[in-house]
Amino acid sequence: MGVVVLIFTLAGAAAAEVTRLVVTARQDVLGGDYEKLAGTVELELDPAHPANVTIVDLDRAPRNARGRVEASADFMVLRPRRSPRGSTALLEVSNRGGKAALPYFNRASWTLDPTADRDFGDRFLMRQGLTVIWVGWQFDAPREDGLLRLRATIAGGGPQPIEGLVRSDWTVDAPTATLPLAHRNHVPYPVADPAHADNVLTVRATRLGPREVVSRDRWRFARMEEGRLVDDPTQISLAGGFERGKIYELVYRARDPAVVGIGLAAVRDVVSFARYDPRAPFPVTAAVGLGISQSGRFLRHFVYQGFNTDEAGRKVFDGLLVHTAGAGRGSFNHRFAQPSRDAHRFSAFFYPTDIFPFTGRTQTDPETGRADGLFARSRPEHVPKIFFTNTGYEYWGRAASLIHTTPDGRIDAPPLPNERIYHLAGGQHFVGGFPPPDAPRSGDVYRSNPLDFLVTLRALLTRLLEWVADGRTPPPSAYPTLSTRTLVSIDALKFPAVRGLKAPAVIHQAHRVDYGPDWGAGIITREPPGVGAPFPALVSQVDADGNEVAGVRGVELLAPLATYTPWQLRGGQGSDAGELVDFLGSYVPLPRTDAERERAGDGRVSVERRYADKSVYLVTVRRAADSLARAGLLLREDIPGVLQRAEQHWDWIMRR
Repeated sequence: MGVVVLIFTLAGAAAAEVTRLVVTARQDVLGGDYEKLAGTVELELDPAHPANVTIVDLDRAPRNARGRVEASADFMVLRPRRSPRGSTALLEVSNRGGKAALPYFNRASWTLDPTADRDFGDRFLMRQGLTVIWVGWQFDAPREDGLLRLRATIAGGGPQPIEGLVRSDWTVDAPTATLPLAHRNHVPYPVADPAHADNVLTVRATRLGPREVVSRDRWRFARMEEGRLVDDPTQISLAGGFERGKIYELVYRARDPAVVGIGLAAVRDVVSFARYDPRAPFPVTAAVGLGISQSGRFLRHFVYQGFNTDEAGRKVFDGLLVHTAGAGRGSFNHRFAQPSRDAHRFSAFFYPTDIFPFTGRTQTDPETGRADGLFARSRPEHVPKIFFTNTGYEYWGRAASLIHTTPDGRIDAPPLPNERIYHLAGGQHFVGGFPPPDAPRSGDVYRSNPLDFLVTLRALLTRLLEWVADGRTPPPSAYPTLSTRTLVSIDALKFPAVRGLKAPAVIHQAHRVDYGPDWGAGIITREPPGVGAPFPALVSQVDADGNEVAGVRGVELLAPLATYTPWQLRGGQGSDAGELVDFLGSYVPLPRTDAERERAGDGRVSVERRYADKSVYLVTVRRAADSLARAGLLLREDIPGVLQRAEQHWDWIMRR
């Protein structure tokens, strides 16, 4: 390992806006088959360039002697030694500074610094010969070692600093006296003046319920330190504490906004640098972007705002795998944006996440008359090939049905030729552990969902790479539709009788939201925002076991031993009882025998009635796996592991 400084001086507009690459770590991994590079990439952006004019407040940022705005970002690259110029890049847009590509696709352990052989799992991505790239794009990522960050400049440009309204909200699972202003331990915007009249704390019982102003003498900007309150512009304390089941919301005045949209340009320019600059130490000939959850929403935003064309007018990404983004984009390019903020049924309320448009196809919102689409600002020749993959959770908790219906929810809106949509039936937001944890369960209802959709993602990434590389047609889209009556409202769901479990009476909906008259320029002046009419939210119909019928149904649903719901309900007696838990689903084993079924009053067919014995079950699983492989939705190399997991599942069910 060593320190190497590589300096790139731009020759003109044809070059990507990477000016300098500082490599602080360079190391062979995987026995020398791959090399790991890590360090800092330095960028310059011309605020007047057409490719940059959509970056909010870039024109108000300090400039260097060349009239450019400077920024820098952390990066890490894993590049193959044996294909120095023929590799395809897989750039994973980092989720809150982390790295998920190796755990998701290589079955590797989670690490921020993959070095040892075990950190690379079964080397799936490496066996594809991919150059794997990560670059920091988020200015407020937690200040933890190993997380990737963007160092973005502060907007100013006048005699007075820029000030504006910022909003934070919280729901808590247990009483607490103090809370951070930022989301998930991120870096917050400090309050500018703790005594300002714009600083208002409210509390309400439901997401659309009336707000009650909390008296100013009951709260302050402070943290708890050694048993006493200490003034702190980044935290809030409430006399008597914050209670479970209530929604607390703070609007406060902050100053010195970061130019958050530079993160979009950082991803664009690093990929462009790798593709088109012959001096790049990790050269590639094609590029695929990967985004998971928050970073999937980032990629939807990236395309929507036209960033798939670089400053020289060249295409950036050839393909995108957008996973578990639902219908959302995010807080990635407006004044005082908080990129970590998302949107769920009972947390993170009404941030600019689930906002029109939702489809690549241009559509008209019947309420507002506005026509728009995700690709409306893109050059037609630069629209990438995209896989949108969502689990069942995104239909319940992230309004995913809007990516393939009209805004009124009445007509199917099929994907465009460059798109595929795959619903990973029955899954929660991420794969739960197996066996599921015993402690939080209620009777036979386990409060996590272990359905393994990662084997499907491995196959789909392979299909996307084939589509990008040689135009091989990928499997057809698979998702619930109105025309087949597999996409339904929640009151039309035919959920069976299962002891201890009933279907939700609520669902997350996207709304028309008014952020004030300057929102078109990326400036929020109305906080909290005005909330208008909701968009419909629809879900997959279920079968007699309560498992989703539409989309890609893995072996867990084709040869079932359990009900896998993509939703879980909050318990207790408070106003939040019956609300959805963020991200999580539920898992309920089938009754093993008819006698067990009758004792429980369970409406599902027993295991003994379905399969004469374990061998019959495993034959059923094998047939299901073969059918998925023939459809291109499961890799042949993954079938032995699928069969092994199925056998473990049978053994656990029968002895629990």
